[in-house]
Amino acid sequence: MSKATGFVKEFRDFAVKGNAVDLAVGVIIGAAFGKIVDSLVKDIVMPLVNFILGGSVDFSNKFLVLSMPAGYNGPMTYADLTKAGANVFAWGNFVTIIINFVLLAFVIFWMVKAIYKARAKAEEAPAAPAATPEDVALLREIRDLLKKP
Repeated sequence: MSKATGFVKEFRDFAVKGNAVDLAVGVIIGAAFGKIVDSLVKDIVMPLVNFILGGSVDFSNKFLVLSMPAGYNGPMTYADLTKAGANVFAWGNFVTIIINFVLLAFVIFWMVKAIYKARAKAEEAPAAPAATPEDVALLREIRDLLKKP
C-alpha cells in the first residue's frame, strides 16, 4: 500500500469516527445557537434593560472618541466616525458582547446540567429483571418438588 493510499485511509477513518462527526455537528449547532443568543440580547434583553433604566440605552452605540480626524464636521455616530477614520473606543459594543457571552454560558450550563442529570438517572435505574415465563417457573417448581425426599 502506498503512502498516499495509507494517508487517505487514515484520514477517512479519522473523519468518520464519532468524535470528529460529533465535533462538526456541535460547531454547526453552536454557530446557529449563537445567532439565537445574539437575537435574544438585541431584541429581548436590551429592550428590557432600556425599560428598567427608563430610557433608550443602546449600548451597541456607546463609544468614546479618542482622536478625531482633522477637519471632520460630519455626524457624530459610531458608524460615521469609524468610516471617517476616527480612533474610537467602542465600550458599548463590548458590553453587549459580554452580555451575549454570559447568557450563552448560562444557557449552555443549564443544558449540560440537564444532560448530566438525565445520564445519572439512566444509570441509576438498572433494567428490571425480566419476569420468568410461567412455563419455566412451573418447571422449576416441579424440579424442586422432585428433589424433596
